[in-house]
Order: sequence, then C-alpha cells, then structure tokens
Amino acid sequence: MYLYKLYLSWLLESAHVVSEVVFSLIKLIVFLLPILFLTSCVQSKHELVLRVGHTLDTEHVVHKSLVHMSERLSHYSQGTMSLKLYANGQLGSEREMVELLQIGSLAMTKVSAAAIEGFVPEMKIYSLPYIFSSRSHRWSVLQGEVGQNILSSTEKANLTGLGYFDAGSRSFYTCKSIVRTPNDVTGKKIRVMSSRTAIKMIEAFGGAATPISWGELYAALQQGVVDGAENNPPSYYLSHHYEICPYYSLNEHTSVPDVIIASKHIFDALNPEQQQWLKLAMSDAVEFQKSLWMKAEENALEAVKVAGVEVIYPDKQPFFDAVAPFHATFKDTEIGELLQKIKQVYLDSSQGAAHE
Repeated sequence: MYLYKLYLSWLLESAHVVSEVVFSLIKLIVFLLPILFLTSCVQSKHELVLRVGHTLDTEHVVHKSLVHMSERLSHYSQGTMSLKLYANGQLGSEREMVELLQIGSLAMTKVSAAAIEGFVPEMKIYSLPYIFSSRSHRWSVLQGEVGQNILSSTEKANLTGLGYFDAGSRSFYTCKSIVRTPNDVTGKKIRVMSSRTAIKMIEAFGGAATPISWGELYAALQQGVVDGAENNPPSYYLSHHYEICPYYSLNEHTSVPDVIIASKHIFDALNPEQQQWLKLAMSDAVEFQKSLWMKAEENALEAVKVAGVEVIYPDKQPFFDAVAPFHATFKDTEIGELLQKIKQVYLDSSQGAAHE
C-alpha cells in the first residue's frame, strides 16, 4: 500500500512538471509567433519581398501609393524585389512599427513627421504653424537640401528616410461654433496629435490642446470631450467627423508631411543596386501620391459641402500674427535655424521669380 501511494505521488508530481514544461513551451511559441510573422523580408528563390506596415485603410491615398511603389520596385529590379503591405494597423501603431524598424523586424512604414519627433528631434520643425507660404514652397523645402538633410537625420535613430508623402494642410473643424480668428479658438478644447509642438501651437491660439488617439476621436467629439479637432480635408471626410462637427475653417495652420522610413539594418543589408532600385521606386511613388492627394482633397471638400458642412475661408494674417511669439521662442536653437533656412528657400525662390 505504501509503495502504491509513493508511485501515485510520483505520477502526480511528474504530471505537474510535464504540464509546467508544456505551458512554458506554449508561452514561448506565442511569444515567437509574432516575431516569426514579422520577419522583415522574405527571400524566395527569385524575389526579395520587403514587409511594409501602416495604419491606414486600403482605399487611402497612402496605401495606393505604396502599391504603386511596389509595382515600380518590381519594374526596376526586373521582378527580383517587391513590397508586401500590411494595412489598417495590422502590425501595430505608428510608434510600435517604428520600434520594429529599429530592431530590424519590419522593413518599412509610413508615419507622420509629428509621430517621430521623439526619435528624430529635427522633425519637430514640421509641426510648427505657418512655416510654408504655399504648396510649392513646401515641396521646394521637402525635396531640396533642407528637407533631405532632415530626412537623413533619421539615421541616428537606426532608421533610413526614403521620402515624403503629401499630407496636406491641417485646419480646424468644430462642433458648435465657427473659427474665423484665433480668438475663436480661445478656451476651446481642441484634439491634437501626441506632439509637444502641436500642443504649444494650440496654446498660442489660446486653446486647450487635448491629445487623443485617432481611433478614439469620433466618440470624444460625439460625447463633447473636445470641442473640435484639426486635420486635412480627406481625413476630416473619411473619418466622418463632419457628421458631428459641421464647421470646417480652412486656416491651414500646419502642413505636416508623412514620412516613408525604412529599417537602417534592412536597408544597409541591401546591395547598392537594390538600394538604388528602392530609391527610384520611392521617387516615382512620391510623384504619384502628390497627384492622388490633390484629387483626394478636392473630392473631400466637395463631399462635405454636399453633406451640409459650412466651409469657411478665414483671413490667415491674424493666425500668422498669433504664432509669431511662438516662433520667436526657437531663436538660437536648432529648430530656429531650420526655420530660418525654410524662410530663405522662399526668399530665394521669390527673388528668382522676380528676375525671370
């Protein structure tokens, strides 16, 4: 009887040990699956496939432009390279995907310049209000020496900047009152991205900046958590925020570009020819996206007007004047120097046009 009890005890103890081992193995598999899934690139017999993640839906201009980039990459590489896209935040938030790039677990992603301020401080310049005088001035900066140097600064964060996508200009939309001047923002709770620069901008207008994630904003507007928000026309329309906030004031205070970035680990592992193919495909995608974006803006504004939105075209000068003290706070800083360089690009282009 004693031996039977001893044997039974041994069986139970062994079963407990085995169950712990099995449970540990299950936990390890669950942990490793995402890593295996997120392998940044797949080398088949004839093609290198780079994995690209973003947070937008498949009908968005950004996704369509990345599809175009993949097609052009396949063209330049004669079918030996392509992109595999993961839309709708399948691989995480913008910040999470940036972190995946840094460790080489994802090849590329699209982020707002504001979203990587914490990784690349130079990107803060794009969140400052009224730094560009026009669309052409903005592209002269982004595709010129100033913008390309800022793009190169991503390398210190283990990233490789490939190019900029147009994200238009951000303007105020409100639920109960119209914004015609900076005074109309005073005292209002305005949703902003999680960007210290964006927060300071709203404060310069006298408003109360309230960072809220994009996915939670519709409910926040509906419940009166905030009085309004700010974004470009396609985002205002596609998010259906116009259903709650029927006043759209096109004061166009900021023009924060999207940035296409790659993992430095992955990019550096490509041979020079592959890197060149990727750059050429990026260049084609930028021009393709510019055209799509302008059409998307026009279509969005027309659609919200048809839906009953009142679109306001306020005088921008009072807004310029309101942020001048904010700009002055950057004097003798790296951001202040970038601001002066951006202004110089405008002055140089104006002088060039005067001599023509």
